[in-house]
Amino acid sequence: MTPESRPTTTANRRAFLRTATAALAVPTAAVLVGEALPGTAHAATSTATASTDLPDFAPVPTAATGPALNEQGYFVGRIKGNLYWVTDSYYQAMFLSTREGVVLVDAPPTIGNNLLRAIAEVTRANGRPPKVTHLVYTHTHADHIGSAHVFGKHVVRIAHSETRRLLRLEADPNRPLPTVTFDDHFDLRVGGERLELAYHGPNHSPDNIFVYAPDHATLMVVDVLYPGWVPFKNLAVSQDIPAWVKAQDTAMSYPWTTLVGGHLGRLGVRADGDVQKRYIADLTDSVKSAMSLDPTPYFQKYGPSGNSWAIFKTYLDAVAQQAAGPVIAKYTGVLAAADVFTLDNAATMLESLRIDAGILGPFGTHP
Repeated sequence: MTPESRPTTTANRRAFLRTATAALAVPTAAVLVGEALPGTAHAATSTATASTDLPDFAPVPTAATGPALNEQGYFVGRIKGNLYWVTDSYYQAMFLSTREGVVLVDAPPTIGNNLLRAIAEVTRANGRPPKVTHLVYTHTHADHIGSAHVFGKHVVRIAHSETRRLLRLEADPNRPLPTVTFDDHFDLRVGGERLELAYHGPNHSPDNIFVYAPDHATLMVVDVLYPGWVPFKNLAVSQDIPAWVKAQDTAMSYPWTTLVGGHLGRLGVRADGDVQKRYIADLTDSVKSAMSLDPTPYFQKYGPSGNSWAIFKTYLDAVAQQAAGPVIAKYTGVLAAADVFTLDNAATMLESLRIDAGILGPFGTHP
């Protein structure tokens, strides 16, 4: 790419994101807690013509959608007091506006420099300093902290000790190493505001932490609960499925009333956690039931040729398909994208039950 081509490419990307997110983010009662700042502009929704060779999916339920985005492609709103959130309808960040500066939690690249615009918008309105003095990493993944470099070298970057170890291995200049780390708990107090950071063990990633704002009854935990939506594919591409499932209970054990989940367009309420837990329970039960599928046809078809992987693939795919069907039917219209990722989630739950829980189906101990 030549230097001359960058502005056009960047402009085209911004135009695409504005169009795409405008179609996703519509003003509804499902905003729940988010409060638009005075003077926030909202982009008009638009409908893009879809390619006819792409699949169709069920409509997104109104309750899953968030607030409309402004012309720059973001929404910033107050959660409570001096605690705010930012979204581009794909990702979310959270920040505290304090007397000494701003404490930001996560820096998703899709929001990028709009974080600076959102913070400037808030601090112009409340008269507090706009400089980001502290940046909390919830975990190491680049899709949530890949714009950390935007805030310069002198910001205090806080993360779990495992995040530092992993980022050392990544050596990504867009994700500078934390300057302060902790192992179990960290009480962050800046300019009369506070956040409680806690590590409850591996879940979505080995280092994913819980960020609680006790004065605002708000919990931010990323890639664990997805308000209004089914979890992202493969159960949030989590590295430890049993621990990820347990993390949902941990999240619900906090006395929060507002959840910042790190993804999609709206904040969460406690009912969202309850619905996701039912979805996971139903998915688990459905997978266990489907594991009674007769494996004989798969062994007969591929066994004579010695193609062991074909036996595994076709049988496990069939089990996942059978398990996903009733869950998709139950949650379509209840959780957005039930028909998009439930099959992937069923396949991942199946593998977890096999290798983590020891429920091996026809691949258990030979008689």
